[in-house]
Amino acid sequence: MPQLDTSTWFTTILSTSFSIIHRLQLKLTTHIFSPNPTPKDLKTLKHHNPWDKKWTKSYLPLSLHQH
Repeated sequence: MPQLDTSTWFTTILSTSFSIIHRLQLKLTTHIFSPNPTPKDLKTLKHHNPWDKKWTKSYLPLSLHQH
């Protein structure tokens, strides 16, 4: 059985690791990285509030009439 012959293990492991490292480097060098996102000013962002004020007032716990 050739798997038990340990004389070729070093060559096999070395060539396999070289192939994996080489392919990894090729993939990393051809990858196109996206540019860094630019931060937005928080004061210019407007929040859209879909609730109508007359409905939200009736559901607030502090606006309930207390006895």
